[in-house]
Amino acid sequence: MGTNLSHKDTFEGFQDTPLLWENNNVEFLKQFSIDKTSETFFPKTEHRKLRLGKWIEAYTSFQLQKQSNIEILEENLQIRSGKQTIGELDILLLNNNQPIHLEIAYKFYLYDSTRAYSDNLAYWIGPNRNDSFVYKINKLREKQLPLLFKKETIEVLKTKNLIPDDFEQYVHFKAQLYVPYPMSNIDLTPLNKKCIQGWYLKFNFLLQLKYHKFHIPNKLNWLRKPNIAIDWLDFNEAQIAIKHYIDKRQSPLCWIKSPENDLQKCFITWW
Repeated sequence: MGTNLSHKDTFEGFQDTPLLWENNNVEFLKQFSIDKTSETFFPKTEHRKLRLGKWIEAYTSFQLQKQSNIEILEENLQIRSGKQTIGELDILLLNNNQPIHLEIAYKFYLYDSTRAYSDNLAYWIGPNRNDSFVYKINKLREKQLPLLFKKETIEVLKTKNLIPDDFEQYVHFKAQLYVPYPMSNIDLTPLNKKCIQGWYLKFNFLLQLKYHKFHIPNKLNWLRKPNIAIDWLDFNEAQIAIKHYIDKRQSPLCWIKSPENDLQKCFITWW
């Protein structure tokens, strides 16, 4: 279910998503802030059938290209050892002539209230429990950023007259955060509370929303803000549609409309 991809609305939603943390380092990862652009995003023809992660990279690249102080040197630079690809550098750029290695991430995380964790950051997991914030930052810190200094990378960069030691390393890490329903006070430190976009509810408790209308956008539209001018499902229709996801252990993102026409975003979880 869902609407066709509208780059106007999706790119706007992307630009309006805050960085997951600001003004401080999380696990020694420094955020690279990019100014919003008023330019209209137009996809290249080869971008038409990309998955969400690739659209995120395309949107970020487009934003960077519109900054007067930035020059993109390389994008999606694949590093190989023999015939095997060992990794990829998202973006190499010059920021006021300073070389920057930038890794891009855009995530959807739910606050896992079903367990107790010793690390405050470990509470944030993916909608289907097969991803987590801690996993991603460890991957960035231990694999993606160190790739710049591997011997295979050094050889590739040498052919482009680039030296790894000249680069500063940053991430551009955006996220939408969802808290348990009903909304509760959660200590997000050191994360950015502006990233909270809605809440989540276990499917077994869906009856609490029996007076609401539903829309289930496809994943490419998860970046968008809810729009009232769409076809809405009543509760019974939505319950049947959502159960198809739940039976496959998938937690769909929903737009919901209250009887007062208030719009919200929420995940309905299988767990």
